[in-house]
Amino acid sequence: MYTVYGNAYTRTLRVLWCLEEIGAPYTHVPGDAHSPEIKAVNPSGKVPALGLEDGTILTDSTAIMTFLADKHAAVTFPAGTVDRARQDGFTNMLLDEIDGCLWTANRMTGRFLPEEMHVPDVIPSLKYEFSRSIARLDAMIHGPFLMGDTFTIPDIILTHCVGWARAIKFDIESDKVLAHAKAMRDRPGYKAAFALGQKAA
Repeated sequence: MYTVYGNAYTRTLRVLWCLEEIGAPYTHVPGDAHSPEIKAVNPSGKVPALGLEDGTILTDSTAIMTFLADKHAAVTFPAGTVDRARQDGFTNMLLDEIDGCLWTANRMTGRFLPEEMHVPDVIPSLKYEFSRSIARLDAMIHGPFLMGDTFTIPDIILTHCVGWARAIKFDIESDKVLAHAKAMRDRPGYKAAFALGQKAA
């Protein structure tokens, strides 16, 4: 039994969705980043965190999903295969070029940094880089999933980022990316994980 710490309207959603797709049992403990209950399990205060039965705590949504996928041989290609290398390429691109832009935009305008540290003038540059990455991603989608006919971790990350982009008004000018996200949101695993976020909110 796993324990997932963090509110499901954060990157914690990715881990919850991954667990739903795998079909592994878990307990969800909601909590805001940097709250006392989260710092009790992860001193950095960041979410998500994953508790294992032996008391080990894992952090970082992508690291957690990769651990779960490898352990349960689901939502991933086997390590050491060419398909896994391609999958990891998608994962790293999404984190560096999509997630990275969105996170930086949040830090420059939101509650994550003191107001005197905000640099809103950087937002147009971030939106430009984001749009370029979306256009490149559009040309790379050739199936129902990013890896063709197989649902994998990058599908989870991209779908979460699309929702995040819409929330902070980053335009997505790609019918393929939007259609992909819509189809992923129709999956039972996503709906179950998202419902936890709605409940917490």
